[in-house]
Amino acid sequence: MSNHKLKVATIGGGSSYTPELVEGFIKRYDEFPLTELWLADIEEGKEKLEIVGNLAKRMIENAGLPIDVHLTLDRRAALKDADFVTTQFRVGLLNARAKDERIPLKYGVLGQETNGPGGLFKGLRTIPVILDIAKDMEELCPNAWLINFTNPAGMVTEAVLRYSNIDKVIGLCNVPIGMEMGIAKLLDVEHSRVRIDFAGLNHMVYGLDVYVDGVSVKDEVIEKLSDPANSSFVKNIDGMGWEPAFIQSLNALTCPYHMYYYKSKEMLDKAIESAEKEGTRAEVVQKLEEELFELYKDENLNIKPPQLEERGGAYYSDAAVRLITSIYTDKRDIQPVNTRNNGAIASIPADSAVEVSSIITKDGPIPLTMGDIPVAARGLVQQIKSFERIAAEAAVTGDYNKAVLALAINPLTPSDTIAKKIVDEMLEAHKKYLPQFFQTETVN
Repeated sequence: MSNHKLKVATIGGGSSYTPELVEGFIKRYDEFPLTELWLADIEEGKEKLEIVGNLAKRMIENAGLPIDVHLTLDRRAALKDADFVTTQFRVGLLNARAKDERIPLKYGVLGQETNGPGGLFKGLRTIPVILDIAKDMEELCPNAWLINFTNPAGMVTEAVLRYSNIDKVIGLCNVPIGMEMGIAKLLDVEHSRVRIDFAGLNHMVYGLDVYVDGVSVKDEVIEKLSDPANSSFVKNIDGMGWEPAFIQSLNALTCPYHMYYYKSKEMLDKAIESAEKEGTRAEVVQKLEEELFELYKDENLNIKPPQLEERGGAYYSDAAVRLITSIYTDKRDIQPVNTRNNGAIASIPADSAVEVSSIITKDGPIPLTMGDIPVAARGLVQQIKSFERIAAEAAVTGDYNKAVLALAINPLTPSDTIAKKIVDEMLEAHKKYLPQFFQTETVN
């Protein structure tokens, strides 16, 4: 990488999460002396881009750092000669997410951003765009790292590894770092002293062991997680306690998204009730975002406002900029990332994307060999990986039958007939963002 400048391009720069990212670059400037930050967005996101971009400039000025911030609707200009590309976009914006959440509920199926039908359709909309970005990167910044934060991060990383020529791709999520922070709080120790052996998939990751100062404290943590008050570490998923018999026998740390699989009925009932009372999560987030952007407009605001943590993106900057810094400095520390398995987890194909603790080097992540996921969790992880694989193939090919198959094999879908009905309605609802499905003869 050039010594003269360090350029980062953020696709989806108008996101409410951007101040998190900017705060991360400010905090780690000594290790990662960023020169240019390009925030790119689309025409519909122009107003938000300007509001967030101006806040970013004020934050950097307040920190007294020589980082130039560029705002653009020209993605190619942002990508040109970038060293790192971060992606945090939402095809169809929050209105599309609201449909992902509401339509499945009519069929008695959970509607959620990254799980079940919602995860499928977010993937179908997102994957063609991320593959376009990868193609542009080949031409404009062939040596850059693609750090993807766009959900569903596991499926998106799977698609880039499988269907693009980009090898330098890493998927990232704030759930593992949130779990680390939660465990640190639970044990009343500094976060830096805690390390978890992560293995699984994005939003389907398990903690196989947990250490404080290198000493395993898993038994103590499992005991504490048996208390219903300690079961969830992410603000946007309300914790419901695990049955002690279940969590103790599983003998692994769960992530908050496991609630959708091990407490399917309760989470579905809760989603239906919430949708009727205060709206789906997307509708709640739309209100939160309006309030955030009102805050962001304040010309006296020159730090990340604490209210952003309510959005569910807490620790994003720590995760994203920690990763970028470790690649840049060849730090060789251990971080959980989405990367090619390469044998790290025995029961998942070597060429598939997994979320796993990895040594972060200048040449990218080296996954730690985890052996295997506990037999009690293995089948569920393999089922979700099958879903991700078939869904990614459907996204790339526009194959209607594959989309139905993907949803039918997802454990949150009760039958193939219901899968077909949901796919039909959601394809129509998202038609504008799914052109690949409307150029073939296979749609019924």
